[in-house]
Amino acid sequence: MKISKKKVISFIVLFLFLVSLIWEAVYLKKVADYKRAVKETDFDEIDVINISYGIYTGEYDVNFIYAKVEVTVEDGKIVSINILEHRHERGKAAETVIEKIMEEQKIDVDAISGATNSSTVIKKAVENALKGEP
Repeated sequence: MKISKKKVISFIVLFLFLVSLIWEAVYLKKVADYKRAVKETDFDEIDVINISYGIYTGEYDVNFIYAKVEVTVEDGKIVSINILEHRHERGKAAETVIEKIMEEQKIDVDAISGATNSSTVIKKAVENALKGEP
């Protein structure tokens, strides 16, 4: 039994179409999970004055966005925040949120407009550092 070239090409096209549909469904699920994770991120109030002098490292990952930070505390104040790693889509501008955190000496500051999700991830990484959580 000989299979025609036309049938083989049709089968390959159909197969590739099905593979692309599955890939798209998996991707959309990951995007939905990422958006839900960011939306459900909440912040605890941390009284920085009660945190001992030191350098603390924390991170937060929601799949599409990840941040790892190093926070230095001296005399009950956050004196520096270094972003060690920041994977983002278009959230580079969010990195300026660390200035707001140091200025206001609290974590739950306003997000950077246009980079809300990355701002949230960076803020949560800072909180995790100060709480001693990975």
